Amino acid sequence: MKCLMNKLTRAQRVHVLTLLCEGMSMRAASRVADVSYNTVCTLLRQAGKACAEFHDKTVRDVHAQRVQCDEIWSFCYAKAKNVATAKAAPEMAGDLWTWIGQDADSKLIISYLVGNRGGEAAYSLMQDMAERLAGRVQLTSDGHKAYLEAVEAAFGAGVDYAMLIKSYGETPGEGRYSPGECVGIRKEIIEGRPDPKHISTSYVERQNLNLRMGIRRFTRLTNAFSKSAEAHYHMMALYVVFHNFCRDHKTLRMTPAEAAGLVKSAMTVSDIVALIEAREAPAKKRGQYKPRQPKVAA
Repeated sequence: MKCLMNKLTRAQRVHVLTLLCEGMSMRAASRVADVSYNTVCTLLRQAGKACAEFHDKTVRDVHAQRVQCDEIWSFCYAKAKNVATAKAAPEMAGDLWTWIGQDADSKLIISYLVGNRGGEAAYSLMQDMAERLAGRVQLTSDGHKAYLEAVEAAFGAGVDYAMLIKSYGETPGEGRYSPGECVGIRKEIIEGRPDPKHISTSYVERQNLNLRMGIRRFTRLTNAFSKSAEAHYHMMALYVVFHNFCRDHKTLRMTPAEAAGLVKSAMTVSDIVALIEAREAPAKKRGQYKPRQPKVAA
């Protein structure tokens, strides 16, 4: 018999969230942990809200030197070309782009955003990141034009900004899901004096691979894609806190948050559950019954 949400212990919550953070789909986590699918949905929503608040409060005054930005594609409910004929397509159905700004040295995800690939989303990411950084940084992005005005509006002249523009050839053979061969790279300095040796997006592109492998809804050619943009965002919020504060980076031998100096020790998934519990309203104590006093006529 599957457990209901109000009967989940802390250990059960930790188990479900760990499965989600390690790349398991929501229905698979439901089967393995022997809890209902609706329970997993509710727990993810609670975890997403708690983690978003924790990230917003904790990832501040980040002392970074090199920051890399990129955006990764996924979709909600149906691919953009199929939304018009889809039945009961929810809001934001179609292409979803997840934007990430990452410290190249500590591997800390400083800012993230889920939305479209337009200029407004780029501006929101840059504005949020500018508020979290402690000083001037060298910033590198790909050649997406939306970054140009967004970086200018958020940082002004207070950034060393460059674009790494890659040129790709045709897709080899019949592998239509294989990336085209990179046939050329051009480094274009946009603002300030960025060091040419560090004009790179390699670390944030590696983070894209982590997303594909660590969040099931990012895996291509499966039916585990996001069915709602809200669930997509909550999973990203959970993943970011797990990546930044819980999981040791193999090269750093500590978590990115420790490497960035934000915390002194690593968190656990149990600590994430504690964040959820802290947001839950305490149960109201029932007062003692007091009989109603009869009215006395004057």
